[in-house]
Amino acid sequence: MYAGKVVFSQLMDFFPFRTFKACVDRYNGDYKTQSFTCRDQFLCMAFAQLAFRESLRDTVSCLQAMESKLYHMGIRGSVARSTLADANENRDWRIYADFAQILIDRARKLYAHEEFGVEIDNTVYALDSTTIDLCLSLFAWARFRKTKSAIKLHTLMNLRGSIPEFIHISSGKLSDVNILDLLLPQPDAFYVLDRGYLDFERLYSLHQARSFFVVRAKKNLKFKRRYSNEVDNSSEVQADQLIVLTGVKSQKRYPEILRRIRYFDKEKDKRLVFLTNNFELDAFTIAELYKARWKIENFFKWIKQHLKIKSFYGTSENAVKTQIWIAVSTYILVAILKKQLNIQRSLYEILQVLSVSLFDKTLITELFTKSNYNIESVSSFKQLSLFDL
Repeated sequence: MYAGKVVFSQLMDFFPFRTFKACVDRYNGDYKTQSFTCRDQFLCMAFAQLAFRESLRDTVSCLQAMESKLYHMGIRGSVARSTLADANENRDWRIYADFAQILIDRARKLYAHEEFGVEIDNTVYALDSTTIDLCLSLFAWARFRKTKSAIKLHTLMNLRGSIPEFIHISSGKLSDVNILDLLLPQPDAFYVLDRGYLDFERLYSLHQARSFFVVRAKKNLKFKRRYSNEVDNSSEVQADQLIVLTGVKSQKRYPEILRRIRYFDKEKDKRLVFLTNNFELDAFTIAELYKARWKIENFFKWIKQHLKIKSFYGTSENAVKTQIWIAVSTYILVAILKKQLNIQRSLYEILQVLSVSLFDKTLITELFTKSNYNIESVSSFKQLSLFDL
């Protein structure tokens, strides 16, 4: 019988504490802190995510019930609801944002050669956002409309492994297309975008950075056809054209040739039109790249269902951002665990097993190798069955 660390401690062995300490020092996170450090705060909030706790009071009650095991979990400070609430309100959220980025870089290397359904050597990113509605009376700082507040999670996801490599949290008022100004384009990488990001000046900036883009076209696009490539009439690709823009503003903003692909999606019985600056890949592969962006939509659905980012433990901007970044760090940490231990289960199953085993003294590898260990699927997860990290 294994008599070593509890499962939560084994999971946190993948936690680079020395790097985390550097993030804390960068923002003086532990300045004048005597007992409950940023590390304690992170571990408590990570436990809340992994155990699906509904509130700070719920989280603290569970931890206090296992007080004799807290030291072995890495929590050195005294856990109290007011202490944890004050930490979330006052400690700089950028500590956890910077640390999440470090974990993302680590995960990106682990998933660099992961397949995502399209045979292509280039790095492929999907950019999109999701809106989280908030109560106006409690979150007045995030006013979105007259009667509601909201925040947006703008996410750039690497489709190899579904790893979010860039996340920006903004108020609900920020237009999606403005996020393109914050990106540092990677040469030879593909950026797959929905119609909300159709801005020819910004797309031309991607082109000048030697990056490729695939974006949905709008119905009112004004253009002139220069040349039509041959297409297979039996395929779903209906047209493959080289065009120039003829709109007064669009022509100035994107003065070079574009490629226009018209594609009929039989599954959804819908015609889609794409614009791209890549002239090498065949038209069907371009369409497949766009269809692969469903991964980022499923990512948003997944984290809203399985991480605590729709209901918040605090109401200030700092507390909300702290909770979101620690949730992202927890997600990435479990993804790293899955890859390094070669666990042949979905991320959903891993989290479900961890949620009921955090205080067990069982080797973490044994949790996912027992042949009689089955996780029943819930109905709400059926729509996400393709999301199989």
